[in-house]
Amino acid sequence: MNKRLLIAGAILGAISVMLGAFGAHGLKSLIESEAINTFETGVRYQMYHAFLLLFIGVVPNVQEKAKKVLFYLVLTGVILFSGSIYALATNVLTTFDFKTIGFVTPIGGLFLISSWVFLIINFVKNKY
Repeated sequence: MNKRLLIAGAILGAISVMLGAFGAHGLKSLIESEAINTFETGVRYQMYHAFLLLFIGVVPNVQEKAKKVLFYLVLTGVILFSGSIYALATNVLTTFDFKTIGFVTPIGGLFLISSWVFLIINFVKNKY
């Protein structure tokens, strides 16, 4: 599980850097500055959670079962939260109205919050 967490964290981190550069340079002339700020929020939260996966992958005090749960909570959260933010921020560039799926953003946020709460509970319950 550690290897999977580390690989996923590294992939999410790399994609964050790529999307951050794309947002700063490629989207600058295509969408409004408020939409760029929104896009950057998605990038920032994706990077935070890339670091979280890397942390979980190297910390020995998290049980394997908990690591698996955290992996899926974070991955689902990033896809729903950051993914929907990317879509909403670039909505003017497509023919599909991503505002119709905007309800998944807070659901993704709940997954991300749940991952942190689950980690806290794991640390509290863990006997070192």
